[in-house]
Amino acid sequence: MSRTFPRQVDVAIVGTGPCGAAYARILSEQAPGATIAAFDVGPLLADPPGVHVKNIVDPDARARAQRASEGPRPAADDTPVDTLDGYADAAPRLVRPGTFLLPDGYRQPGEDGLPGAAMSSNVGGMGAHWTGACPRPGGSERIPFVNDLDELLTEAERLLHVDAHAFDDAPFSGEVRKRLGAALDPGRPDDRRVGPMPLAVVTHSDRRVTWSGADVVFGDVTRANPNFELFPETLVARALVADGRVQGVVIRDQRDGTEHEVRAHHVVVAADALRTPQLLWASGIRPAALGRYLNDQPQTVFAVRLRDVASGAAPTGGDEPAIVPQSGVSWVPFTDAEPFHGQVMQLDASPVPLADADEPAPGTIVGLGWFCAKDVQESDRVAFDDVEVDAYGLPAMRIHYRLTETDHASIAAARDAVRRAADALGDPLDAEPLTFPPGASLHYQGTVRMGETDDGTSVCGPNSEVWNVAGLYVAGNGVIPTATACNPTLTSVALAVAGARTIAGALAAERN
Repeated sequence: MSRTFPRQVDVAIVGTGPCGAAYARILSEQAPGATIAAFDVGPLLADPPGVHVKNIVDPDARARAQRASEGPRPAADDTPVDTLDGYADAAPRLVRPGTFLLPDGYRQPGEDGLPGAAMSSNVGGMGAHWTGACPRPGGSERIPFVNDLDELLTEAERLLHVDAHAFDDAPFSGEVRKRLGAALDPGRPDDRRVGPMPLAVVTHSDRRVTWSGADVVFGDVTRANPNFELFPETLVARALVADGRVQGVVIRDQRDGTEHEVRAHHVVVAADALRTPQLLWASGIRPAALGRYLNDQPQTVFAVRLRDVASGAAPTGGDEPAIVPQSGVSWVPFTDAEPFHGQVMQLDASPVPLADADEPAPGTIVGLGWFCAKDVQESDRVAFDDVEVDAYGLPAMRIHYRLTETDHASIAAARDAVRRAADALGDPLDAEPLTFPPGASLHYQGTVRMGETDDGTSVCGPNSEVWNVAGLYVAGNGVIPTATACNPTLTSVALAVAGARTIAGALAAERN
């Protein structure tokens, strides 16, 4: 049977990841009378909508959820479902569970391309599969013309339920930070020293820890909002624009192929950094900066075994948080002097084979991931084909991407930095750090970037509204205009908060 879609709403949201969910949440709180429809091309994975797959207890159900997220060509049933299986994978096109690679067009002749370019299609977006790291940006990572950025980041931490201390009792975490701090903290500002990683997690009354997905961002207030509707398996084919203002969206029911028009006063496109500009292009909305300034975070990983620790040590009492593969996550913050972001995970098992047969104690195997800030170039872009279409019937993507000399120097410096960090901790498990192929970080940014003025180098203004298209907003990592090395989700949710507040204010003005 065909579903019934609304003919008109106040706000249509395209995409249900953390940023789309943030718009729904803020509007439910600040404009509870507004009608809101959220659309996602992917399926509903579990209840509540947007739940993180790591919180699905049954392994078979978790595997089914990951396969269901992998778009038009899901992986084979026997594909690993552990998100750490690819931690030390040198595959030229690294793919992680719950994601699917761009099948073609990811590299043009003579360019580096983004062979790791990947997406997820499911309610909750990549927020159903992410590592939950939510560090605050620092130095040149910060957006200089967003004056209330710190307050917005605080609000984003509320929505994501960020906690820097959920795994403080993980074995050896204090020792890891002590050793890293001794080696790396000298000369750093106080707020940029080694510390616990702020993580989007929920610690329950029984001390059980679950991971925040879009379900946490939606929150009870959105789920209880009678004016909010969620439509999974619904492709938004284009946005409708007339006389310089958005009019609504055309949607395609993926279940039966029927198309419907939904009128809307405001439209938020929060697909991802590749599919948000794709939808704007398909809609004939093509500002000069659309798809350009694409940037990823070159990523180098290494693993060590802690030296001089008691191998028989075990987690503390049974009433403490359970040890999970990312227990004891530490953070080496970005600075302009050391323009890298370090994510240090204590693992339950080695990501590479161990030479000896000893089973490592939980927390004694440490994975280090260093992310670099990209040398942002206008020429790095996702372009779209006006003839060929992708599996969803939207303009096919063509990635143009090069690593500059500055990028290669930054990657080399990051490899040196991760070696120094590893030396401070223990004994390397492999001969050299591994640098992943471009795109493997999944932290794509810049393609619908924010700007202070409409000077041709940005797609939207400081409140995320697209230049010259009133009522149309963009959201997600693609909005971030700066070169960042830290995980971008906290920043993109903060920017979504600002955009949602703007819409709430506009709705209030329309009603008065």
